[in-house]
Amino acid sequence: MNNSVLIALTLTASIVLSPVSIAGTAQGSTHTIKMSSFNLSSQKWQNRVLLVFAPSVDNQSYQQQMQLWQQKSGFQDRDLVLVQVLATDKSYANGQLIDESSAAKLRNRFGVDKENFRVILVGKDGGVKRSDTTPVKATTIFEQIDAMPMRQQEMRSSR
Repeated sequence: MNNSVLIALTLTASIVLSPVSIAGTAQGSTHTIKMSSFNLSSQKWQNRVLLVFAPSVDNQSYQQQMQLWQQKSGFQDRDLVLVQVLATDKSYANGQLIDESSAAKLRNRFGVDKENFRVILVGKDGGVKRSDTTPVKATTIFEQIDAMPMRQQEMRSSR
């Protein structure tokens, strides 16, 4: 498992538990947090990408979604990267702050307006595997991934 996924999961947990304090620290700190660009095609054949689009961290569906995924260790096992694309707050990919341009490109690519909530699973092949407009349990996503031929092969080869 690569370190960026571990960092992403750690930061995601922190963001979920305290998004306001994290954002405040980033802005008020003497340390500069580098914004990165995020290109979905760079993840192809490396990771599955779980995109969560929401208007803000205060969005009820977003908060419910983050709670549903809070204690799930299965993200690592499935090479699953969480990308949070928020219209009025900071957006994160691989645990790093991503620039507005990258967030806008993701919104445009998947046709998600800034005021909408959406969860999209992108497979390692770059194809959309599911798209939901309401929060989804991690177990539902894990079951779908585990049924995929590529994941079946990964599980066989890791034994």
